[in-house]
Amino acid sequence: MALALSDLPQIDDSRIIVGRNTADDAGVFRFAPDRALVHTVDLLAPVVDDPYTYGRIAAVNSLSDIYAMGGKPLVALNVIGFPANLDVNILGDILRGGQDEMLEAGGVVLGGHTFQSAEIMYGLALTGEISPDQIFTNDAAKPGNLLVLTKALGTGALIQAMMTRGVVTESLYNQAVSSMTVSNRIAADLMIKHKAQACTDITGFGFLGHTWEMAEASNVGIDIWAEKLPVFPKILDLIRDGVTDSGVQMNRNSFENNVDFAVDLEPEYAKLLFGSETSGGLLIAIDEKEAEKLVVDLRDVGLEESAIVGMIVAEHPGRLTVLL
Repeated sequence: MALALSDLPQIDDSRIIVGRNTADDAGVFRFAPDRALVHTVDLLAPVVDDPYTYGRIAAVNSLSDIYAMGGKPLVALNVIGFPANLDVNILGDILRGGQDEMLEAGGVVLGGHTFQSAEIMYGLALTGEISPDQIFTNDAAKPGNLLVLTKALGTGALIQAMMTRGVVTESLYNQAVSSMTVSNRIAADLMIKHKAQACTDITGFGFLGHTWEMAEASNVGIDIWAEKLPVFPKILDLIRDGVTDSGVQMNRNSFENNVDFAVDLEPEYAKLLFGSETSGGLLIAIDEKEAEKLVVDLRDVGLEESAIVGMIVAEHPGRLTVLL
């Protein structure tokens, strides 16, 4: 993507607060001295069989970009690719799931656009509001900050196992669906309460891809503590058995040259951390004194997988080090 954008001229407009220069989660446009709009769009292929649940997950995934910036959603447009030969009732269930999630977020769906495609794709084009002096970007992490992750990792491998092998237990399936349908809204509210420094959400580029974007944009290094990372049960075993999602190789190609792994780290961790995540959690850089308080508050509201998973360092700017 960076290569595709490299020849596009940068837009010089003082109303743009956040553009595409730091690969942030959403764009921010100031339209008054104290008011700004936050914009994003995302699409997601089906990750579960139930159309309604898939619609909810896709909407939660799209909304996450708004919350990662510290914004509040206002309106959305459905964007959906749908095969001509499928039952239109499936389309209706998907849209109902997305609409219900948007209503729960306090916003409304105004309409949308449907196009014919070989496979189903669904997501939201979103506009939210945000205060210009309270924007959480991925370029403000400071050495000494700790990193807090709010959801477990491993949805990429889980989805692949569900789709191709049928080896996922009902309990593990339910855990994954529960996580993917949990909005990042409450985590974002607590991030604001505890005055975090920077934030991004963990989605298609995987944990390492999105973490590296924070390191690069902030001109800092990041040390990741692998054994502190929250991971769905049995995920590393699934990876050992050969389960891997298609995002692993894509993300390796994009980010591997910027990551150093501890020599004694299990190789399965690399596939886990390069794997794409669906509707993942927030990754929050926050002052060391506030990090533990934030984790306690997150767990108190039901985000029990929340954990401190790393530290921002001045050394090796633009690089990640994955330690035990």
